[in-house]
Amino acid sequence: MSELAPPAAPLIFAGTPPIAAQCLQGLLESGQHIAAVLTRPDAPVGRKRTLTPSPVAQVAEDAGLPVIKTAKVTEETTRTLSEYSPALGVVVAYGALLPQHALDVPERGWVNLHYSALPHYRGAAPVQHAMLNGETTTAATIFQLEAGMDTGPVHASAEYRIPELTSAGTVLTELTDLGTRLLDRLIPQLLNGDSTPTPQSGVPSFAPKLTREDAFIDPNRPAQELVHRINATIPEPGAWTFNGENRIKLGVARAYEQDLPDDAEPGQVLLLDSDRDEKSTLVVLAAGDRRGVVLTQVQPAGKQMMNAADWQRGLSRDVRLGGTP
Repeated sequence: MSELAPPAAPLIFAGTPPIAAQCLQGLLESGQHIAAVLTRPDAPVGRKRTLTPSPVAQVAEDAGLPVIKTAKVTEETTRTLSEYSPALGVVVAYGALLPQHALDVPERGWVNLHYSALPHYRGAAPVQHAMLNGETTTAATIFQLEAGMDTGPVHASAEYRIPELTSAGTVLTELTDLGTRLLDRLIPQLLNGDSTPTPQSGVPSFAPKLTREDAFIDPNRPAQELVHRINATIPEPGAWTFNGENRIKLGVARAYEQDLPDDAEPGQVLLLDSDRDEKSTLVVLAAGDRRGVVLTQVQPAGKQMMNAADWQRGLSRDVRLGGTP
């Protein structure tokens, strides 16, 4: 008769948004023993502002896991976490700092999946700020959580190349896949105490949450800057500008590689021959440096996101975007 394998050491998972739910689902599918889940309270969603469990709570509830919902980790919350005798805690975008009394609960402490090559882009929006700054690479990083903001030593990191014509939302989804695989491989070493983290080195930079104003697209700015800003702010807060008095949202964009007509003015929307395919035409926004931005999708006020060419066909010839936010 064969001996039964010892039960896996229990983990606590803390997270809230869709990327955290994606990671939790991946860890569950790989067989990790999640004892309980910590997440933010139900929040109003949609036009009717219906109270809705967080994406992490929904995954946990579907899996039959205990769910602890709190906006602030108090000593009472810590006592509840202690009841599960966790060996390790895992954090992915929980949305609040864990105080020291909570950090001390798991035997092996807590690790955090972060979306940059630390110490670069510490904070809530590392991918968005990397893309705003025109970075071509970022990383999924697993680090030991400390009381400071993203300051702990690094257990593992995997580089990710940011594709052209992609949004921050897509990058976050792909980084989560990468980070979940990295975390899944690392957890046995963490539980056994076999992973020795390396202190962060280099000059830190910071990535606070983006605001609605950060997502405003001003056509007077250079084209490449506009491309970075558009892609970095999709889906949140959502790249936007004005068409006259009407607010519109923009889909992912890229730089137009040919010269614009001599009379093109910033904010003007042009229908031009493709710079990559002789058989097609493109919707191009003229920028402040006399270069162009290829628009792929546009969402007019009160409508769904649509193909930019379909949107352009329904407009007059002299369309000007921009204004003052």
